[in-house]
Order: sequence, then structure tokens, then C-alpha cells
Amino acid sequence: MTRARQTISIGLLVSSVRFFADAPDSGAPDFSANLFMSLQLYLALYLQLVPFGPKIQDQIVPVLPFWALVSFGAYLLFKLGWGVYTFNDVPEAHAELMKEIKIAKKELKSKGIELD
Repeated sequence: MTRARQTISIGLLVSSVRFFADAPDSGAPDFSANLFMSLQLYLALYLQLVPFGPKIQDQIVPVLPFWALVSFGAYLLFKLGWGVYTFNDVPEAHAELMKEIKIAKKELKSKGIELD
């Protein structure tokens, strides 16, 4: 292990201990803690601090950030689709909105603005 890798690995260890020592004890880690842990794990894999075979190290580890980004996008797309699929129609709100539109049209006509 070179001196630079040793310094980076010690820095990762110290920063992870310091980060979690300062974190509030609320049970599950929050988003920033998960992001920080993921970044540390990827950095350890990318710098070959965790030994893997050459195929994994050369072909899989470099594309992990892209894979994570695509997975996150797919998750958000699923959440959006699920929200659209489970969207409830509210007939009362539709009727109320139509009443407000009629009132607004009457007010605009009284002020001399023509609407179609």
C-alpha cells in the first residue's frame, strides 16, 4: 500500500468515526449519512483499499456511480408513475372549481373583458 492510499484510508476511517460521533442518536441514519457512507464505500472500492479481482475492479467499480444514478432515476420514475396511477378523482373539487371559473368569468364580463 502506497503512502497516499494509506493516508486516504486513515482519513476515511477518521472522518467516518467523527461523522457518526457527531450524529444525533435518532435510530435510522438520515439521507446525508447514507450518502456519506456510500461515498466512503465507493472511494474505498475505487482506490482498491478493499481487495477484489481485476475483472471487478476494472469493469464494475468504475461504472458504479452511473449505475446508482440510473437506479435512482428509475426509482423516481416509478414513484411518479405510482402517484399518477393511484391519483384519486375528487368530483366535489371539480364542481367547486367550475363554480369559481363561472364567478371569475362573470366578474371579468362586468369589467368589460370578453371571454370565449
